[in-house]
Amino acid sequence: MATWDDVVRVCAALPETTFVEREGRRQWRVRDKLFVWERPLRPRDLAELGPSAPSGPVLGARVPDEGAKAALIAEDPGVYFTTSHFNGYPAVLCRLERLEPGALAELAGEAWACRAPRRLVAQHFPGS
Repeated sequence: MATWDDVVRVCAALPETTFVEREGRRQWRVRDKLFVWERPLRPRDLAELGPSAPSGPVLGARVPDEGAKAALIAEDPGVYFTTSHFNGYPAVLCRLERLEPGALAELAGEAWACRAPRRLVAQHFPGS
């Protein structure tokens, strides 16, 4: 299962990615646009999720749209989830400890491509 070390490695391999730590939370950006981040659950999230709230680390990631978010959650609700804070926002939350390394690489790559300029994506990933 994925760890923060895996997140660091996967995100660092993506072109023009920078790492930022704000308020003790890790963030990865491409040209200053956030694409993957550490997202501890807030008291409101915990109350909303109730007993299904994860106790381990949570990773947030941008997705192309709400449809992609819904598809991920439907495909594997044991890994992917959301809260009302993210309603209408193209981002998904993940239980990092349940995320397979291959799925992490795919999620981070897609999140990066959502935020990177089109020319940068085309330069590094032709045919995208």
